[in-house]
Amino acid sequence: MKTILVGIQGSGKSTQGNLLSEKLGLPYLSTGHIFREIAKEHTPLGRHMKEVMNAGYLISDDQAIEIVRDYLQRSEYSKGYILDGFPRTVAQAESFDNDMDHVIYLAVSDEEALRRISGRQDATREDETLAAINRRIESFHKFTKPVLEYYKEKGVLIEVDGEKSIEDIHHAIIEKLKI
Repeated sequence: MKTILVGIQGSGKSTQGNLLSEKLGLPYLSTGHIFREIAKEHTPLGRHMKEVMNAGYLISDDQAIEIVRDYLQRSEYSKGYILDGFPRTVAQAESFDNDMDHVIYLAVSDEEALRRISGRQDATREDETLAAINRRIESFHKFTKPVLEYYKEKGVLIEVDGEKSIEDIHHAIIEKLKI
């Protein structure tokens, strides 16, 4: 099963991704984590990604697609996966189009996302400044919301109220996936 989790920063994608990974026995892959790891590297790509992410901008479509495709070539993803944070643009979705079974949208308001992010223990991440977070929220509405329509037209979009408890959200996802 190939599943994508989509939601604004702070919507609970990593929490639900890890719960789904455990429930389904599929690997969870966070592109944000991958990009942050690359940004730590002392390479031209690492420095570029660090600058882009710390400013709150999106990684270019071409770079994001290439990095994700490379990761998904690994044998641990051959039977399926839960992907978080990709695609973020319609161009990425169209180019990637990896026969996704489900795209789960965790619907959370901007206010709730900001409340959650401000309460994180690891809020000292370089890429979580208020300016960067606000830019990511703007980017979500401008670039990622159209991705939802793309997957809705394909008949694979599942929308879940992401403002409920962790357990209620997980239960709703499982119920909608019919597993």
